[in-house]
Amino acid sequence: MICVSPVSCIFVRKKRPDMEKDAKIYVAGHRGLVGSAIWNNLEQKGYTNLIGKTRDELDLLNDTAVDRFFDEYKPDYVFLAAAYVGGIMANNTYRADFIYRNLNIQNNVIGRSFQYGVKKLLFLGSTCIYPRDAEQPIREDALLTGSLEYTNEPYAIAKIAGLKMCESFNLQYGTDYIAVMPTNLYGPNDNFDLEKSHVLPAMIRKVYLAKCLWENDFTAIRKDLNKRPVEGITGEVKDREIISLLEKYGIATSGVKLWGTGRPLREFLWSEEMADACVYIMEHVSFKDLKSGSGEVRNCHINIGTGKDISIGDLARLIVKTIGYRGDLSFDASKPDGTMRKLTDVTKLHSLGWHHRIEIDEGVEKIYQWYIEK
Repeated sequence: MICVSPVSCIFVRKKRPDMEKDAKIYVAGHRGLVGSAIWNNLEQKGYTNLIGKTRDELDLLNDTAVDRFFDEYKPDYVFLAAAYVGGIMANNTYRADFIYRNLNIQNNVIGRSFQYGVKKLLFLGSTCIYPRDAEQPIREDALLTGSLEYTNEPYAIAKIAGLKMCESFNLQYGTDYIAVMPTNLYGPNDNFDLEKSHVLPAMIRKVYLAKCLWENDFTAIRKDLNKRPVEGITGEVKDREIISLLEKYGIATSGVKLWGTGRPLREFLWSEEMADACVYIMEHVSFKDLKSGSGEVRNCHINIGTGKDISIGDLARLIVKTIGYRGDLSFDASKPDGTMRKLTDVTKLHSLGWHHRIEIDEGVEKIYQWYIEK
């Protein structure tokens, strides 16, 4: 028996991995930051029958297409890593898209998993499901105890619905659907779109472009824009148009300006480690291991994180140092900060036998090298 909070304990026993090496495993969203990391981890561990479909090949918003896919492939296990995601600006701007698309993806994949007898499913949510003012570090039982952060409320509600859908299917039908809530992730195949990316990859790209602008290296800037256009603009336009575009995102010859005050604290986890935790959970943990006590069953999801945080300002200064940028760094306090602190309590995850290894300074160096190489 392992106690993970003052009021609950879980039972964990060492056992052989649940998944067979030749089992049909569907990774929904296998090209994204999360899904690609899970796919690679499964391959490295010897799983030989992986199924992945691009968005063009399978639209997860289309119920008929999802039904046809499950009927044809009949996967044994499912990792639901597909989602419509973005940073604070995207979440606050495209509120309808974030709740509508994510609810539909979840409904279609979880519903068809049940209909076609999937043995086990892992649903990936986000720690934004927790109340804005939750006690830190945030335990799993903080869910639904307070108001959500306004800027990402639609996305959070969709993820809460997915978590509760897994829990409800388990309780009514005896399925084995596990929900995990990763902290802020970064790593290979991250989204560096200046309009929609999360905070860490956005800062990596902004500081990199600011360095190029500081050094008057328009060749590097054009190469970057050709690879990842901003608002449809590539590096084929004139210098003055590039300068005007970058200024819109706080990147100028005088320095780089980031959103908010820089004071909020955030926790970051290397995506490949998140993937390792997810595969470990699918191999060794079942829903019955996560139920505790008697009566009402709630909060059986698992936080995945490091249990450590860093201020946005300190992260920005770490990125500046890593990239070698010598210009000015400032913050625009007129822009929203979001939740001031969001640190996960990873006691349950540790009790299940998994710990992170990559710290933020090593991770920033790794993601910057990946970005410039790609």
